[in-house]
Amino acid sequence: MKKFKHSEITSQKIYNKRRSFIKSMGYGLGTIALSSVPLINAKASNSNEPTSYKDITTYNNYYEFGTGKGDPHRRAKNFTTRPWSVKIEGEVEKSLELPIDEVLAIKSEERILKLRCVEGWSMVIPWLGFSLSELLNKVQIKSTAKFVEFETVYNPEEMIGQRYPTLNWPYIEGLRLDEAMHPLTTVVTGLYGKPLPNQNGAPLRIFIPWKYGFKSAKSIVKIRLTKNMPNTAWKNASPREY
Repeated sequence: MKKFKHSEITSQKIYNKRRSFIKSMGYGLGTIALSSVPLINAKASNSNEPTSYKDITTYNNYYEFGTGKGDPHRRAKNFTTRPWSVKIEGEVEKSLELPIDEVLAIKSEERILKLRCVEGWSMVIPWLGFSLSELLNKVQIKSTAKFVEFETVYNPEEMIGQRYPTLNWPYIEGLRLDEAMHPLTTVVTGLYGKPLPNQNGAPLRIFIPWKYGFKSAKSIVKIRLTKNMPNTAWKNASPREY
């Protein structure tokens, strides 16, 4: 299995800048001071035991539903995940649009992997999913493709956070193509043996275990192969740090 260089792992120095950025936002979205986060949740997990289902599904960063840790759990209950499709486009010979049920029909496996947040906390999560490469191999990728861009759905009627300029919407993240093709880069469709909850990125999200959580885009509708590095949400918000 590939070993990653220190330079490939998201730098911890981003942490302090992101704290300041979040604290500076005042859009009425239930923003909380990070210093008030309970230590039982905020501290990094040093255990290999899975975090409880309750904690995983009630303590989330998902700014489309608000910046408070409990906002996604409260506000995503009626989020619409049907109908849904995922389009693979860009530097490919022919674009492909897959209905969500076809994506969910791909054989999944349990992957117990640690989610690390740049804010300093972590969770050990029993994800259900499959390697992103299985999706990417469904299209003929051009030799000009160097990066993979992920785009979250834009639905401000249901995603109240998208009504405010907290970040540039829709949320965009990306990886180098070789990172995207790594077998541990996962398309997540569930956790704890159940379908993925809305507040955790239903109906599908990406998870990259050697990156901080903000790299793992949720509720994805487009996967775009590109020649150039994607212009991502946090890079736009704080270009000197990302």
